[in-house]
Amino acid sequence: MSRHLRTLILLVLLGSCAGSDFTPPRNLDDACAIVRERPKYLKAMKRTEDRWGVAVPVQMAIIYQESKFDGDIRTPVQYVLGVIPMGRQSSAYGYAQALDGTWAEYQRDRGGRGAKRHDIDDATDFMGWYMTHTLNETGIDLNDARGQYLAYHEGRAGYLRGSHNKKAWLLRIADSVAARAVVYDTQLRLCGKR
Repeated sequence: MSRHLRTLILLVLLGSCAGSDFTPPRNLDDACAIVRERPKYLKAMKRTEDRWGVAVPVQMAIIYQESKFDGDIRTPVQYVLGVIPMGRQSSAYGYAQALDGTWAEYQRDRGGRGAKRHDIDDATDFMGWYMTHTLNETGIDLNDARGQYLAYHEGRAGYLRGSHNKKAWLLRIADSVAARAVVYDTQLRLCGKR
């Protein structure tokens, strides 16, 4: 085996070991465990809280609902007749499950072309940016986890039309997001992270 080929193989192996870890933290029901395991998450969320005013527990509750803290998650593939792939349910991707069009708007407005949906810093900044626009367009307070989640899920125009009111399942999920934000807030206060 030539020296150059061995070097190339070694570089490929080292590069594969250095990849990002998008797997979720182990205990998603404990905010303190999440930030102990992934301190970068808390740093990113605190920067977003300082910049945009969205509280860390609200960000955490919405990320939990959207991606379960999996930075590489995509929506499932849909199949025709159970076997023919038709593409994904939507273009949602990453921690914040941002859609392609909304992410492109964020990149133009704020994040730049280098912003990545699988990067926790960019994902939380996106959420702050989006929720601030939601506040300006709908009047939903930045720390109203339920209302912000409904507008996040349905889009601001859908929220203003009241599309969420016809979806009992979505209203239940929004209540769950609000409850999780309260639990995360209490947990973070108890472990001194709030």
